[in-house]
Amino acid sequence: MSGLLIEACVTFSVLSAIEAGLEVYVVGDACGGLTPASYDLPLRRMEAAGARVTSGIQVLLELQRDWTRHATYDQARAIVETHGGGYGIGLAYERDMIHPT
Repeated sequence: MSGLLIEACVTFSVLSAIEAGLEVYVVGDACGGLTPASYDLPLRRMEAAGARVTSGIQVLLELQRDWTRHATYDQARAIVETHGGGYGIGLAYERDMIHPT
């Protein structure tokens, strides 16, 4: 789960889903908060209640599984290169310098 306001929308939904017996993952970097503290505190509360905290790149990589899945390779790689920080820079370097087309 993710959402605009972690303090309300995300927290209420996550805690309700956990109470209903669901396994819940919170995509932390896809949530917004009012302040750093008001972002961090609900995240810790949800984790203490049993939610698993992850990142958007982690979700993408779990869906891709590995780079031999050619059907989604180009799209997944483009997302990682654009939004994956140092990992994205490494993929772009590998593409351009080690295996140029």
